Amino acid sequence: MITGGARSGKSRHAQELALQYSGQSKGPSGRRPIYVATARAWDDEFKQRIRIHQQDRDQRWRSIEEERHLSRLPLEGEVAVIDCVTLWITNFFSDFHGDVNACLDVCRREFDELAKKDAVLIVVSNELGMGMHADTEAGRKFTDLQGWINQYIAGMADEVIFMISGIPLTVKSVPCEPRDPSDPGDPSELRDPSGLGDPSEPHDPSDPGDRSEPRDPLAPK
Repeated sequence: MITGGARSGKSRHAQELALQYSGQSKGPSGRRPIYVATARAWDDEFKQRIRIHQQDRDQRWRSIEEERHLSRLPLEGEVAVIDCVTLWITNFFSDFHGDVNACLDVCRREFDELAKKDAVLIVVSNELGMGMHADTEAGRKFTDLQGWINQYIAGMADEVIFMISGIPLTVKSVPCEPRDPSDPGDPSELRDPSGLGDPSEPHDPSDPGDRSEPRDPLAPK
């Protein structure tokens, strides 16, 4: 999952990751990733936005437009960018006339089914609650819906990236498998966390130590 504010670089980073995962970051090779566009063309201005997004993607991409039923898409074995959750839930919010509970129920069920697919899914969303407080009841309801859906998806995701001014910050990643305590591992990786070295080794009194350490100002020179 990649989330963040408006124009923070979410879609760009998602597409870069998809090209890397599909082996196409250095040119066409192998299977092309899929770009799943969830936007509904509400008006002429939004249609122009969609056209600009389409022009940003070259021949390395395959595109699918799906406003609601993401779980029905043929994504098995694919690398896919789903862009974006905010526009996706907008469609439900409109169709269900602002019924937040109905939207939550259907969106959660859609993602439960989507998560069962054997695919690399890069989901783009927005952090609306970090912006200005909505001045309408519908706006406040939608902000709440976005926040709850984000939490749900982030809880299911293996990795969550937060974009700030084009810089990706990883806030969640799949933990490594627990280490077997009976396995000594690589001795070179073992390090004294205190930084004081092995206390069993004799100290050379002629060694002045690290001169970068601060000196006691009251000690005799």
